[in-house]
Amino acid sequence: MRIVTGATEARQTVLRRTPLEASLPQSIRDSIRRVFGADLEAQDVVDRILDEVRESGDEAVLKYNREIDRMDPGVSLEVAPDEVQEAYGEVDDDLVDALKFAAERIQAYHQRQLEHSMRTFRQDGVGQIVRPIDRVGAYVPGTDAVYPSTVLMTAVPARTAGVGELIMTTPVRPDGRVSPLKLVAADVAGVDRIFRAGGVQGIGAMAYGTASVPKVDKVCGPGNIFVTLAKKRVYGEVGVDGVFGPSETLVVADGRAEPALVVADMIAGAEHDELATIVLITDSVDLADAVAKNIEASLAGIDRRDVAATSLGARGGVVVVPSIDEAVELASEYAPEHLCLHVADPEAAMANVRNAGCVFLGAMSVESIGDYTAGPSHVMPTGGSATFASPLGVHDFLKVTSVIRMDASTARNVGPAGARIARAEGFVGHARAIEARIGGRTSETER
Repeated sequence: MRIVTGATEARQTVLRRTPLEASLPQSIRDSIRRVFGADLEAQDVVDRILDEVRESGDEAVLKYNREIDRMDPGVSLEVAPDEVQEAYGEVDDDLVDALKFAAERIQAYHQRQLEHSMRTFRQDGVGQIVRPIDRVGAYVPGTDAVYPSTVLMTAVPARTAGVGELIMTTPVRPDGRVSPLKLVAADVAGVDRIFRAGGVQGIGAMAYGTASVPKVDKVCGPGNIFVTLAKKRVYGEVGVDGVFGPSETLVVADGRAEPALVVADMIAGAEHDELATIVLITDSVDLADAVAKNIEASLAGIDRRDVAATSLGARGGVVVVPSIDEAVELASEYAPEHLCLHVADPEAAMANVRNAGCVFLGAMSVESIGDYTAGPSHVMPTGGSATFASPLGVHDFLKVTSVIRMDASTARNVGPAGARIARAEGFVGHARAIEARIGGRTSETER
């Protein structure tokens, strides 16, 4: 693993972001050529699929399920309720219990978040009403790799917020089967309906609606570059929770940190995705050397070893800086999805963190627990968007309606200034509408 010295070199190397569109592996480019008969860029693929889904609905969704995911013809789009119940028989009881335990933790956290979130109020003639979104669509990626945790981390906050109807789209295996583990997680999380629709066609089906898939008010959930670009394209016609890229883990550690635990957290981050970014920032040359020397050996026995090794080789690294204060500043500038603080005083370091999806305070606050059972959603901002965005939460599923109710006294108090501003903007009709309530000139000739 490469070691770089100083913030300037780090920004130019391990902490330098590159456009995801430029990172399409050859296997994906080969698949694009097979499906479309041409060498297309990712955005072109997304545009073609979305245009067809908007025009042809179910027919287009089924077409791309066949051509991309190789789903057998004749398999229905919607997963039947009895398939969901049968899935329980294919999942170990202890795993079902673990999913229920995680769901309870996620619900409890988001219930507290709801209690501290936006509230309905009325004061001085104005206020707001906070209501949940009517219908939300959750996209859950994965066929070979299955992510029941993402089902929980997306659906449970929506349910806690009071969303009226929650649907889910997900890619399927060629035989049309959705992983039983994913189905059980959806049932535990309270998903109402599940549809076989992977990638861009799944996003399009929820955004535009088809004969089978109801149109939603907001699309949420992570996915690959194609899903990300599809969410960007449909935003405005529906809401989206965010634009998510590959996972990111930055570890800030001082000389007292245990190298083995730092390495463990880095490998855990790396096995998410071949495009994941995994970087240690430290003020200790000894720690940097120990981590760099031991990380390769520590990959032994990891099922996703090749994924982790690719990630660490391409986007992994160690940065040595003069102080932990500078390490935290550099990490905040990068604005990572996950920020792990393996330092003697994590609370003090946390006080200087400006941008991060989630901060893990101290060596015992394991990022991996955050992925499953801590409580906060693991759907978090990536690609530097933590400078302006937040982790998925109940706020993503609530909307605010402003309310104005004024009596005559209040209108007379606040109206004159409004009328003057309206006339300055050339909106005489606005001014007259105000003046009709509070008195005053009613035409341009009045003085």
